[in-house]
Amino acid sequence: MTAPAGGVGRRSAWPLGAAALALGFLVAPSLTGLPAAYADEPASVREAFVFADPEIVESSGLVDRGGLFRTVNDSGDDPRVFTVDPATGETVGVTTYAEDVVDVEALAPAGDGAVWVGDIGQNTGERDAVTVHRVPTGRGERTLDAPSYDLVYPGGASPDAESLLAEPGTGRLLVVTKEVFGGQVFRAPARLDPDGPNRLERVGGQRLLGIATDGAFLPDGRHLVLRNYGQAVFYSWPDLEPVGELTLPEQEQGEAISIAEDGRLHVSTEGQFTPVLFVALPDALRALLDEPEPSASASPTGPTIIETPEGFEAPEVDRSVELGPGRVNWLVGGVLGVGVVVVLLLALRPR
Repeated sequence: MTAPAGGVGRRSAWPLGAAALALGFLVAPSLTGLPAAYADEPASVREAFVFADPEIVESSGLVDRGGLFRTVNDSGDDPRVFTVDPATGETVGVTTYAEDVVDVEALAPAGDGAVWVGDIGQNTGERDAVTVHRVPTGRGERTLDAPSYDLVYPGGASPDAESLLAEPGTGRLLVVTKEVFGGQVFRAPARLDPDGPNRLERVGGQRLLGIATDGAFLPDGRHLVLRNYGQAVFYSWPDLEPVGELTLPEQEQGEAISIAEDGRLHVSTEGQFTPVLFVALPDALRALLDEPEPSASASPTGPTIIETPEGFEAPEVDRSVELGPGRVNWLVGGVLGVGVVVVLLLALRPR
């Protein structure tokens, strides 16, 4: 018995339709930062201070420790870390830590007033290894030769990355790659060898936030956050399950996020004389982050505390639509989603 007209066409179209549908499910979560319950609940934001130093033009990493902020410029700058007093926005210290760097993209706290500087980007092309430097910082000008450690990815090739995190308690470093279809998490050895190479290992099989530009651990050590140009997604650690998500304020090119020891969250952006913003998390998200671990015993480091400064009044949320860098992911995701539906309908059309 012969098949009805068009029947063979429908069956042969199924592989194309299935591929299009799979692409939609793959692309949409990676661009929007994975589905989460609080993506539509904006955070309350206020300006904490403005970088007053004309030499800070591409803030691409941020650490908040001891009442001072540290930041670095993106690739192309000298190997230096700026120490900034948030009371005035003025630079109160600059540490030059090496003779040369390739593509600095991130900072992470290193204890005792030091920071890890992540020379982990790929703006200049393929690299066999990336490098982290442990740099003492503080007030005043200083030039030194900071300890450096080469990190090598599995397989040898180094993907682009802009997120460097230090686990509270252990100080162990994580690198999260910057990829459209979701970042991969790599962990450095517990002890770094200055003679290297120090081989990174993949953590978890899932991919996290797409186009991640920075990340940080929360003080409890049980959660971390990654940001891109428009969203921040919070994950449990070490299982890397999404806990919640929020939309970040519009910025020129948001590439840095910090979480202080008391849990306060700040974000910065590239650009000269740009503001550093304090972000107060929605109550529902804070409650999720403060939930105790499944075990009966409490976390030895205590709950996550994200405090709002005394006297802070949340501004009215501006829900007007502005197409800036922070909306690009949503636009691309929407266009791809429509394209997937069109391809699927065409694939299933009788022939």
